[in-house]
Amino acid sequence: MLLVSEPVLGADERAALAAVIDSGWVTMGDRVHEFEQVFARMHGADESIAVGSCTAALHLILHALGIGPGDEVLVPSLTFVATANAVLYVGARPVFVDVDSTAVPLMSLDDAKAKCTSRTKAVILVHFAGYLADREDWQAFARSKDLHLVEDAAHAPGLPAVGTFGEAAAFSFYGNKNMTTAEGGAIITRSRALSDMIRRARSHGMTSNTRQRLASRSPDYDVTMLGFNYRMDELRAAVGLVQLRKLPGWNDTRRHLSHYYRRLILEFCPSVMVPFDASWLSAHHIFPIVVPKAADRQSLIDQLREAGVQTTVHYPPVHRLTFYSDLYPSTPLPNTEDFAQRELTLPLHPGMTPADVEHVVHSLAVALGAPLLTSAVA
Repeated sequence: MLLVSEPVLGADERAALAAVIDSGWVTMGDRVHEFEQVFARMHGADESIAVGSCTAALHLILHALGIGPGDEVLVPSLTFVATANAVLYVGARPVFVDVDSTAVPLMSLDDAKAKCTSRTKAVILVHFAGYLADREDWQAFARSKDLHLVEDAAHAPGLPAVGTFGEAAAFSFYGNKNMTTAEGGAIITRSRALSDMIRRARSHGMTSNTRQRLASRSPDYDVTMLGFNYRMDELRAAVGLVQLRKLPGWNDTRRHLSHYYRRLILEFCPSVMVPFDASWLSAHHIFPIVVPKAADRQSLIDQLREAGVQTTVHYPPVHRLTFYSDLYPSTPLPNTEDFAQRELTLPLHPGMTPADVEHVVHSLAVALGAPLLTSAVA
């Protein structure tokens, strides 16, 4: 089965894990610190903060920004549920914003403006599929309304422009992401005061960690704020350091595969739309397509699976999930709903070859009932 995503793990990661085990120090320590430094340099930042997940990163950012009960946060519904969950974690209300269109499934600035109220305190931009939102337009909007601007950059690690939009950016290293630490995440913020607050909140609000107390030969510490247990451990950081070295090459492979997909789909599956322009800046995390309205998406999924090709959907709209539809009924987002009903995610990962792309497009063309177009791809 050709999977939608597949982590690249091998001897380098195995050796890095063994070195941590041999060291006898597996909690947050020197490797986490090194990982933070390398990740920050990759994104042109002075520092980053490694955490247990992107969900933890989003929660910590909103918590440190002082978002709380009575506040509203603009979020897209076309995202993983964690984006909205983090808003609820701090007691605020997520306000779901539509996407621009099926061709540009990023949060609509016009709809965000229409839904902004005196209670709106922040906006979370999601770089869906790895494609970056328009920085200047969103910065201008945030300034005009005095809003905190936060990036959910789970899909976009490795792009220097990421993390430069507003107060902070949250990243994911889950197993299906462009690089992985199994579970894990990171935060980039350009504010030293915000960074210091997040760093302390990540570990119970403590003024020092175990490694620092060992080095200083003092067991004393204080707790100066409400904190959480959102730390990254040495094992994950060790894997992350190996993965970071490979990330630029992997992102480049994703880019080449994505462009090849576009060319073949245009030629052999002309009824299928590929969102975004080919020149759009992206980390190419996933490869979404929009199938024709007349197509039976489940039938396509089944036929592709029979051909050895896994597909999935990104995403079921958050506002339509039972928990959120019960909380906030009657939330019409027509563009989001149209996209979500027709979106299909094709395999894309660095382990693939051009021949794999050809096989996927061939199988898709057959499933769509276009056998006369497939011979050149088969």
